[in-house]
Amino acid sequence: MAALPIFISTDEAAHRLGISEARVRHMIEAGTIKAANISGETIVSEASIRGLIPKEELPEYQKYTNLKGTPIWISKAARQYHVTLSVIQRWVVRGYIARLGKDKNKILLNEQDVAYCAEIYHQSGGQGKWLFNPDGSPYVLRSEKLQAPA
Repeated sequence: MAALPIFISTDEAAHRLGISEARVRHMIEAGTIKAANISGETIVSEASIRGLIPKEELPEYQKYTNLKGTPIWISKAARQYHVTLSVIQRWVVRGYIARLGKDKNKILLNEQDVAYCAEIYHQSGGQGKWLFNPDGSPYVLRSEKLQAPA
């Protein structure tokens, strides 16, 4: 069963995006953000703003703030987070996971990034799916972004 779309107020959208409510309304008029009017109140499709929010401000990322800057070896990360080494390496190359340096022949990664990426990976059912936007935020299908009430 498909999840129902989630809608938020323009005020909440402005807060999440770190912009003014007037700017949100301008983005709605320009078609950048999908919205609808219900009982005279404008509501915004959460999916349509998702790709506009930096990954560092997403709840999925923030719940791992205790791991920020914590180094983890790439092979240990693969074992601990149940993701193949090649997938983690691909995330590093694409910039979704920050390299913290090297310890002899071991590549050290930011564990916060690893934990976040692994969560998105497991939520999405794993391999064979487009998981991230270029900025590292979770990828949302265009059809999901465009869903709005009639």
